[in-house]
Amino acid sequence: MTRVKHMHSHRMARFWLLLAMTCPAAAHNGPPFPIIEDQRVGPCVIALWTHPDVGTGTFWIMVDPPPHGAVPKDLKVQIGVQPVSGRLPEKRYAARPDNQRGQIQFYVEVPFDAQERWRVHLLLDSSAGHGESTATVEVTPPGLGRWDLLWYASPFAAVGFLWFRALVRRRKRSLPTAPVASP
Repeated sequence: MTRVKHMHSHRMARFWLLLAMTCPAAAHNGPPFPIIEDQRVGPCVIALWTHPDVGTGTFWIMVDPPPHGAVPKDLKVQIGVQPVSGRLPEKRYAARPDNQRGQIQFYVEVPFDAQERWRVHLLLDSSAGHGESTATVEVTPPGLGRWDLLWYASPFAAVGFLWFRALVRRRKRSLPTAPVASP
């Protein structure tokens, strides 16, 4: 590698390192994650999963019966959300049943207007009893949609490309050169 190419590659590496350091890091951008797991809430055992994006956040409430019990047929589920800062009052949203092959599950979409910590208030109501639970979640900006995979896979693809390029160069150097016949 010539001195000029070597200096150019070091400049490019510094440029990309500085660029990476100036980009803000997001808290969560990916698949849903649990904020409550296997917790007894009223007459049921609950798992609450969320995908909290600014704009529309989604919640999935998985309901299991308690040991030696059953899930009430008249179960109603609500999610209440409020910024931890208290700048808005709590607003509640009714969850609708979501048929998932034998798993009792509820689904609700909630509007989030800002990227900040939010208090999530889960409320269950049925003839068998009532229950409440709370958790907090960090609402994050929405991702790039379908382009997320490409964006997050690009560093790995770049490393693979550089490795392949180095392998090809090493093979070219190690191949014996054919002797030149003299007249």
